[in-house]
Amino acid sequence: MAKYEQLASQIRHQIESGIWRAGEKMPSLRKQAAHSGMSLMTVMHAYQQLESQGWLVAHPRSGYTVAESIRISPLPYNAAVETAEAVDINSFIFDVLQACRKPYMINFAFAYPDPNLYPRYQVNKSLMHAARSIPVSNALDNLPPGNDTLRAMIAQRYAAKGISIAPDEIVITAGALEALNLSLQAVTRPGDWVVVESPTFYGALQSLERLGLKALSVRTDPQTGIDLTSLERAFQSHPVKACWLMTNHQNPLGFTLTEQKKRQLISLLNNYQVALIEDDVYSELYAGNEQPLPAKAFDTSGNVMLCSSFSKSLVAGFRIGWVAAGKRATDIQKLQLMSTLTTSVPIQLALVDYLSTRNYEHHLRQLRRTLDKRKKAMCRLLTQTLSPDVEIEPAEGSYFVWLRLPVTSDTMAIYTQALAENITIAPGKMFSPGKQFNHCLRLNTSFELDESHTDAIRRLAEIINQHLEQQHK
Repeated sequence: MAKYEQLASQIRHQIESGIWRAGEKMPSLRKQAAHSGMSLMTVMHAYQQLESQGWLVAHPRSGYTVAESIRISPLPYNAAVETAEAVDINSFIFDVLQACRKPYMINFAFAYPDPNLYPRYQVNKSLMHAARSIPVSNALDNLPPGNDTLRAMIAQRYAAKGISIAPDEIVITAGALEALNLSLQAVTRPGDWVVVESPTFYGALQSLERLGLKALSVRTDPQTGIDLTSLERAFQSHPVKACWLMTNHQNPLGFTLTEQKKRQLISLLNNYQVALIEDDVYSELYAGNEQPLPAKAFDTSGNVMLCSSFSKSLVAGFRIGWVAAGKRATDIQKLQLMSTLTTSVPIQLALVDYLSTRNYEHHLRQLRRTLDKRKKAMCRLLTQTLSPDVEIEPAEGSYFVWLRLPVTSDTMAIYTQALAENITIAPGKMFSPGKQFNHCLRLNTSFELDESHTDAIRRLAEIINQHLEQQHK
C-alpha cells in the first residue's frame, strides 16, 4: 500500500470512529503533513482519494470538510514482585499533602507544576465567557459521558498523534484521579489483585486502600521501567485483574517506556487477559521535539483505559480529566452516575472555549521549555551541593527528580527536619506499600530558582549531607 493510501485509510477510520464528524473542517494540508510526517504531496493525494470516494468535500481556498452524507458507525472491538494483602498509607499521605498547603512553605513536595506557569488570564476569560453563555439545557447535555464538543476535541488531539480514539469512547471526569478510580472499579472487586510499579504514584496506593484491593508491586527500573519478566511472573502466580501503570514520565522515577516495550506490554496483557489502567497525565510535558505515544496507541482490543487530564498542562483547579475507556466506556459512565453524577458543566464549557479560541499548543511549547530549563538548573544545583553518595535520577520530561540515598538512610528523618524549617519534600515512603524506598525522596523542579528556592535547596542539601555523615559514624 502506498503512503498516501495508508494515510487515507487512517483518516477514513478516524471518520468512521467519529473523531471527525460530518461537515467538520479537516486539518489543512500543511498541518496534516506536520502531524503525519508525510510530504505535502502525499497528504494532497490522500485527501483527493478520500474526496473521490465521497468521504471528503473540497472547498476552493478553504480546504476540506467531512462529507455531510457520511453515516458514522461505532468503532468495533476485537473481542521480582512485592505483595501487600492490605494497603494502609492514606493517613500518612494526607499529612504530607496537608503540610504542602501552608503558604509559607517552600514546597518541593507539590504534585503540580508551578501555578505561575498556567495561562490564568486566558483561562479565566474562557470561564467568564462560558458562565455568561451557558444555556439552561446544559445540565442535561453534559451528563456522562460529558460535553460532546470537548470529547471530540480530545479525540482530535489524539488523532493528530496518529491515535484513533472515538469520542464515544471518552468519558469526561473530575480530574484524572476520578478517571483512574472509575477505571479500577470497572474491572475489580474488593480483594482482587492489582499490579502497580515499584515505586508507584501514591494516588494508586490510596485507591487500592479505599477499594479494599491487594497490591502486587513489580520491580521497576529508573531508566527502563517495569520489568516485564517479573510482570509475567506476577500474572502466573496471582489472579491479577488489572495493572495501574504510567508508561510516559512515570511518577516518581520519570522514565518513559520505549515503543517496543509498550508493544510487548500490550501483548503480555492480552495473553493473560489483564486490563491496563494507563495513567498518562504527564505525556504533554515531554522534553525535546517528539511526544511519546501511550501504550493505548498499540492496543486493538479495547482493553486499555487511557486516563489523562488538563490539570498538569493547563490549570490544576479546573479538575477536568477523561478516560478513553475502550470497551468499558458504558460501564464507567454508569459508575460515574452513582458517584459524582457529572463533571462541572461551566468548567467543561470553559475548556471548550479555551481550546477553540486560544493557542493551547503555543502554551504547551512554552511550558515544556520552561520546565526543562528549570529541571536542568535544579539538577545542577543538587549536583553541586549534595554528597556524591546521593544518586540523582533526572529523567527527561515532566518536573520531578528522584533522589536515592544509601539504603541505610531514612528520608522520613530528613522530611521531619526539613518540615521544621518550612521546606517540604516527598519522602519515598509515599510511593510504596512497603519500606523498600524509605531511603529515597522526590523533589518538584518546576519552580524558578529564585533566592528563596535556591537557599531552600542549599539548606535541604545540608540536612541530607548531615544525615549521611551521622550514618557513617
